[in-house]
Amino acid sequence: MTARPSASRREFHGRRSGDAVSHPVARFDAGGPAALRPRHGGGRRPTYGPQVTGRIVAEAAREPTPEADGTATRSLSTSRRALRRAPDGLPRVSTDTRRRALHESGAGDRRTGTGGPSGKAPRRREAGPGVVVDPEPDARRS
Repeated sequence: MTARPSASRREFHGRRSGDAVSHPVARFDAGGPAALRPRHGGGRRPTYGPQVTGRIVAEAAREPTPEADGTATRSLSTSRRALRRAPDGLPRVSTDTRRRALHESGAGDRRTGTGGPSGKAPRRREAGPGVVVDPEPDARRS
């Protein structure tokens, strides 16, 4: 005959430790339903909060200039450099922070083709830089 496990070894709602259940129960008793909202799960906290999303989206909407940005095309790393260099910029902003901010704001994504102006493509040629213009850019989008 096997011995029955002690109370400390019993599983409570799939958990081996009673503390894993008693701590949230105690938080609920003290704070009510608000205590059940998800909290920070660990790891590094974000460097920038939601207030910078507008600044990041504004930078993404700006057309890059070859003189100031060194390129005529937009990319995550180009706008990251511009944000870091700007006087009102974000000196430690990462590409991931920018990607997340654009996603949360509903702005377009280069990978899906919804992020920038369509119908123009900068090209480098032997005769010098130029722009190829598509006469019907929206006809190819679906």
